[in-house]
Amino acid sequence: MRKNFSRKRQTIYAALCSTRSHPSAEMIYTALKPENPDLSLATVYRNLRDFCADGTAVSLGVINGHERFDADTSPHSHFVCRGCGRVYDIEEAYPQQRMQELGERYAYSFETCEIVFTGMCQECLGGENKIQH
Repeated sequence: MRKNFSRKRQTIYAALCSTRSHPSAEMIYTALKPENPDLSLATVYRNLRDFCADGTAVSLGVINGHERFDADTSPHSHFVCRGCGRVYDIEEAYPQQRMQELGERYAYSFETCEIVFTGMCQECLGGENKIQH
């Protein structure tokens, strides 16, 4: 994070970094608004876009009608529950070797790979053997 971030920008980034829920701009805005009455939703959106542009965050795309964000830019995948809409980290790294093989086959130079699994989480399945997320 650059040192010349404004207080609002730092607050928004801190909120994004403090959660693993992969929040939307609206979720961050709702969480921060009570302590930051002059904060606007447009400011949150603008800063999230800037974080994605400078590589300090990533967009997971639109999930259940809202773009979701992640401050963890390390190589990992995601699981989206189609029941509750929660997004969970899958800690395994990108398939770097497979990317290289595909790049050679198609004569492309791949830089990243984003993998998103969808299905039902343990809670939505009503599973007895719940795994900590």
